[in-house]
Order: sequence, then structure tokens, then C-alpha cells
Amino acid sequence: MFSERIKELRIQNQMPQRQLAAALDIDTATYCKIEKGERRAKREQVSILSKLFNVNTEQLLTLWLADQVSAVVSSEQRIAPQALSLVVETLKQDM
Repeated sequence: MFSERIKELRIQNQMPQRQLAAALDIDTATYCKIEKGERRAKREQVSILSKLFNVNTEQLLTLWLADQVSAVVSSEQRIAPQALSLVVETLKQDM
């Protein structure tokens, strides 16, 4: 989700991968892996990307976090929905 969105934004803004990699202080190959979903971006990189693309940071962070959660629960597909429901309920109680 996150990787697809940053690729869309990069293309829309006509920015080369090397420019984004430089802004994130990583090499182009690493940025390319993030964009392909082969490597996860760090949280602080999400904020930098949102500023570069001039998009809402919360929206990009939501996609980034969804990818993080998905990576953790994907190996437990049978029980993941129940676990995620418990998390949602707990978060609602804490609000």
C-alpha cells in the first residue's frame, strides 16, 4: 500500500528515484527496494516523503503503518482478523 502510493506520487511529481534517495540520505538501490515493497521505510522517512510530495503526513503514515501490521500478521491469516479486532477495541478504549 505504502510503496504503491509513493511510486504514484513520484511519477505524478516527475521526480527521479535518485532525488528521493538523496533526500532520504539513502542510496538509489535502497529507495528502489522501498518503492517495490522489498524493504520497509523508516517512520522518519515517511515524514520526509510527505513533505517532498506535499501530501498529508497522516495519510502516508496510515499506509505505512498498515503495511507494518500486515507484515506482522500475514503469517497468521486464520487468527489475524480476531487479533486485529482486539487491537481495534483496545485502541477505542484508550481514546
